[in-house]
Amino acid sequence: MINSSFILLNAAPDQNPIGMFVPMILLFAIMYVLLIRPQKRREKERKNMLSEIKTSDKVLMTSGIIGYVTNVKENTIVIRISDNTKVEAVRASVSKILDPDEIPTESI
Repeated sequence: MINSSFILLNAAPDQNPIGMFVPMILLFAIMYVLLIRPQKRREKERKNMLSEIKTSDKVLMTSGIIGYVTNVKENTIVIRISDNTKVEAVRASVSKILDPDEIPTESI
């Protein structure tokens, strides 16, 4: 009885070694399409948005401050947030360029 079950276990056909990698390749392809590609696209759009900042743009900072750009430097921008208040900030702190009459809403 033991010999017959041992023979049946050894009688299983050998699997193709490439067949083991197909699920991993499919999983990576799905991850690329659903996660990596959209993230790269958003990163590229953000980089373009930051490079297009110009004087007199209305911007929303990541801290929630809204102001107008008065001076654009290589890595920083000067923002007027009140009549006599100007703040120098890093370009990366800009969350969004707003239209002159746009009021931002709390949307995630």
